[in-house]
Amino acid sequence: MNPERSTELLWGAAGQRGGLNLAAIVRAGIELADAEGLAGVSMRRVAERLGYTTMSLYRHVPGKAELVDLMRDAVLGDEPEIAPGPGAGWRERLELWARGSLEFYRRHPWLLDSSGSRHVPGPNAVAGFEWALGVVSATGLGAAQVVAVVELVGRFVESAARQVAETARMERRTGVGDEEWWGERDALWEHMDRYPTLSRIYQEGGYDAPLDPFEFGLQRVLDGVEVLVRDGSGEVLRDERRDETRDESGGGRVCGVCGKTIEGAVTGRRREYCSRACQQRAYRRRKA
Repeated sequence: MNPERSTELLWGAAGQRGGLNLAAIVRAGIELADAEGLAGVSMRRVAERLGYTTMSLYRHVPGKAELVDLMRDAVLGDEPEIAPGPGAGWRERLELWARGSLEFYRRHPWLLDSSGSRHVPGPNAVAGFEWALGVVSATGLGAAQVVAVVELVGRFVESAARQVAETARMERRTGVGDEEWWGERDALWEHMDRYPTLSRIYQEGGYDAPLDPFEFGLQRVLDGVEVLVRDGSGEVLRDERRDETRDESGGGRVCGVCGKTIEGAVTGRRREYCSRACQQRAYRRRKA
């Protein structure tokens, strides 16, 4: 793979030659991948689909690796724009993004076989990343945390999509669904009574109506992000723990925003912030 050549092709530096154009090559590759998976894509197969010789394709794209980069960005460009309702906050927007990404992988499961940390991103991929960064940036988190949150949600979706794709692949290959396959494992269930917790959970209906693993996991991921957003960089949590220790020992208390010692009366309602300015900063963080 030539990443520099991929960059040129993705970002429009390469020209077109003859009657065959790059867009048609990419579209033919996508059609093959959607129908047969990434293993079904080759320069020869794409050329045959278009009615050209394989060598004619190499005048436009140097090989399959670069073609896959182009295919990835092209399908991203086909996706509908995320349209959250008026007044939607960062959490609702990330939920829409995550669910849309899962559906995207369902339509193009071959993308999971082409993912990795060293694929050159194209303009559509960068635009999607930019959108997600903008959503998380509005929370007031630091730059590194914004990137980490976007990547956390993205990787969770990719992991969930892999499980969905594997389940679908097994069902197509065997003609047997997951529920039916597990239901036929009588020999296995005979050994389960030696595990008391598992047996109790089963008897109490823990497997009767299983929670949707994607929705359950997504909400727990976003719950964690919400704690981070509410408490800023994480220093607030540490300050609050240190503050509780000081209260017990009779020492001074610290501001939940800036960490400075809170001066003033020790009677009446406990002060959480050293100044009105810090109180307002904390309020804005909670409302972000």
